Amino acid sequence: MNRAPEPPSRTVLQALNPDLILTLVEKALGVRCTNLCRPLASYINRVYELEAEDHTGIIVKFYRPGRWSTAALQDEHDFLLELAAQEVPVIPPFRLLDGTTLGSHQGMHFALFPKCGGRSFDEYNDDQWLELGRLLGRTHAVGSTHASRERITLAPDRSTRDQVEYILRGGFIPRDLRRAYEELTGTLIAEISPLFAGTEMIRIHGDCHFANLIHRPGESFYLIDFDDMAIGPPVQDFWMLLPDYADQALVEIDLFLEGYETFRAFDRRTLKLIEPLRAMRFIHYSAWCAHQVAEDGASPVIPDFGTPHYWQREIKDLSDQLARIRTAPEQSTGNIR
Repeated sequence: MNRAPEPPSRTVLQALNPDLILTLVEKALGVRCTNLCRPLASYINRVYELEAEDHTGIIVKFYRPGRWSTAALQDEHDFLLELAAQEVPVIPPFRLLDGTTLGSHQGMHFALFPKCGGRSFDEYNDDQWLELGRLLGRTHAVGSTHASRERITLAPDRSTRDQVEYILRGGFIPRDLRRAYEELTGTLIAEISPLFAGTEMIRIHGDCHFANLIHRPGESFYLIDFDDMAIGPPVQDFWMLLPDYADQALVEIDLFLEGYETFRAFDRRTLKLIEPLRAMRFIHYSAWCAHQVAEDGASPVIPDFGTPHYWQREIKDLSDQLARIRTAPEQSTGNIR
């Protein structure tokens, strides 16, 4: 994670209340709001639904202090604005009265978005796979135009190594399991790093799973929640949508890539990164939980995080995934444009 060097006190986040929230939003946008201030689910940030007096729905997101630097947050907003300018279906932040998209209160940043309802699908038909391919192809066409300033690079010898070091340094693993985890992750990183050599790295969504895609009747899929925007291989943005392991989802992959290549060429050789990226995701999630424990004192997602059982399970899952990577058949590369 790209963290602010000196995180402001978290009490500013804890001190949020409806009166303060409404005051900040009204001053930032120059509008009057009704008394609606409904909290929405969010693991990291604080998110609320508000309503302007003209009944326009507003979503305000208060970013947890210290999680992202100002430049990293601006990277997210800039990407969204660039995508919206190209009519890619995303939900960009409002421009505030001062012309920026990022408000601030006592060192805590916040952003305002239009309310945009829709529904999620956990499985897609053939036409929807084509549509998703077109959506991600357009997204990546914009993402490839330039790099971000302060977003992580998803690569084994960069983001994953940093995450492993954080876990080991923080003492989250019981002493008797530490060596097994350290050796296993070291082997994994060493074996998969060469697979990423020469791979195109661009701005991507970074956390593209079915819950971060909503469908609006009569419109299209919208790509939402760019909190984990990163620099990484384009294949990262669709493998989590697949209904099974890559070798069991060839039809879905073909449909997706047919739609994708309407707007942008896809290097089919990078399909071999899907299982390494899955292993990296295991480590990423453990590091994410570790940050929650270090910052909040508890993980809101995994009740048994940090217990011997958790780390035994994690070591087994990583070991099984490494075996899968070692025995994976060569993926058909088709015709690369």
